[in-house]
Amino acid sequence: MNKGIISTALRKLRLLYFADRMRYHFLRVKNFRKNRQFKMQHPDVALPPDDLMYESFQIDYHKYYKEGREVARWLIDLLRRHKDLHRLRILDWGCGPGRVIRHLPELAGSDNTYYATDYNPRSIVWCSKHLKGIAFNLNGIEASLPYPDDHMDVIYGISVFTHLSESGHHDWYEELLRILRPGGIMLLTTQGDNFISKLTASELSEYHSGRLIVRGNVKEGHRIWSAFHPEAFMRALFSGVEILEHISPAPTPGRWLPQDVWIIRKKA
Repeated sequence: MNKGIISTALRKLRLLYFADRMRYHFLRVKNFRKNRQFKMQHPDVALPPDDLMYESFQIDYHKYYKEGREVARWLIDLLRRHKDLHRLRILDWGCGPGRVIRHLPELAGSDNTYYATDYNPRSIVWCSKHLKGIAFNLNGIEASLPYPDDHMDVIYGISVFTHLSESGHHDWYEELLRILRPGGIMLLTTQGDNFISKLTASELSEYHSGRLIVRGNVKEGHRIWSAFHPEAFMRALFSGVEILEHISPAPTPGRWLPQDVWIIRKKA
């Protein structure tokens, strides 16, 4: 059966939170031994509580830390195609428990100023305590950030639009654009064509017509809120900026489906 049909049914029955909680406990047990081994081998690595890690990723310490570092390298390589990462203000929008931003001061250079924001207060408290050299700030689900206009040189958001309503897309995009400097760049990832196998027949029809597909009936911003992004919708959203790159990576068998990558530049 199509997973989208199952997900839709669980949402309508208000059982998706329960199913997700059961999955959380299953993964804690499944990964217990290898997570314990990772902690023994890396006693100096600060690791967030399992529930914070799960909300934004998986309960897998190796993937959180080692693959988080790989994602940071990937991000830097993409950004450097369009910007010299030197003495810049860089923001991680939707940082969660710091899986990516924790590696940037070392990999991208300590002469940059690093910021990170998230809507989960516990993630911000944990990150502020354990990840130094980064200014963490709490935001709400509403589109408001505590930074002045034209403040950031680089903003990135990895799998954040995937958990927002359609109005949330527009409101947050305008807020991010407000704080981005003219000439600054923004990198955002979305669930594009690689994810159409997850859609129901009715959702697929709307998707191909260029409409954003949103599966709600849960708290907006939560990991189980899901949005799927046709290229036409994203291009319309970004109509007032320069689209530098749209990357739709080919899936790798046996791995997670890769999200689309959009890199845009605010006009000077």
